[in-house]
Amino acid sequence: MPVEEFVAGWISGAVGLVLGHPFDTIKVRLQTQNTYQGIVDCILKTYRHESVLGFFKGMSFPIASVALVNSVLFGVYSNTLLALTATSHQERRAQPPSYTNIFIAGCTGGLLQAYCLAPFDLIKVRLQNQTEPRMQIGSSEPRYRGPVHCAASILREEGPQGLFRGSWALVLRDTPTLGMYFVTYEGLCRQYTPEGQNPSSATVLVAGGFAGIASWITATPFDVIKSRMQMDGLKGRKYRGMLDCMASSFQQEGIGVFFKGMTLNSARAFPVNAATFLSYEYLLSLWR
Repeated sequence: MPVEEFVAGWISGAVGLVLGHPFDTIKVRLQTQNTYQGIVDCILKTYRHESVLGFFKGMSFPIASVALVNSVLFGVYSNTLLALTATSHQERRAQPPSYTNIFIAGCTGGLLQAYCLAPFDLIKVRLQNQTEPRMQIGSSEPRYRGPVHCAASILREEGPQGLFRGSWALVLRDTPTLGMYFVTYEGLCRQYTPEGQNPSSATVLVAGGFAGIASWITATPFDVIKSRMQMDGLKGRKYRGMLDCMASSFQQEGIGVFFKGMTLNSARAFPVNAATFLSYEYLLSLWR
């Protein structure tokens, strides 16, 4: 099993994470809290109350963990294609796999990524939703002192199943959308690359960016439900399950609730996924 795809996926995931985390923090707060009037209001209140550090809450943990999970996505995707088509990453430009195989490989990578990601993503979301300013005399103490304390508190108060809150919504978010993610990327690369050649850096950037936008537009409804399920249990159980969360959210806030954060998701998706794919392709080219 080739391991370079896993290594390249980890590094490219870290690059994308650093670029996108501030957007992700605002997106998560808009999806799970009703105290903001919109994106600008959330940004201003976060900055005034918590300074610029508020946008980076929960980031140290994802760099070590979520970026590693990204390596699962790219590694499983590439190795699934290898099993389906018997072609390595280097051979796929000359012998391009079918879009069906690309979709299956992307869905497989998305499914396994979601399974590995669930506990890490829940801890990230809980930390991002802490609005207390850090290191100020007289300010209220945040519930969680860091990722390790957060994990330990969840295990103690909610049990092991607490770390997997929202995991079904995460699976439904990632499995089909990541299949579409890779299909969009490969399709755009083929469209603007001469047959048998490798795509240029500009093509990779554009294809990666639009692949990110396409996948996040599809993923946002389940992303909202996932985030709300992850915050459920913090102050008592509000939802009886994923379907109850969907029904309650719709009854209270209307159809628009399922698209909260879509603008930010789309704005973040282009630069993050453009950088992710560019660094991934560049790193793999170094090992050829």
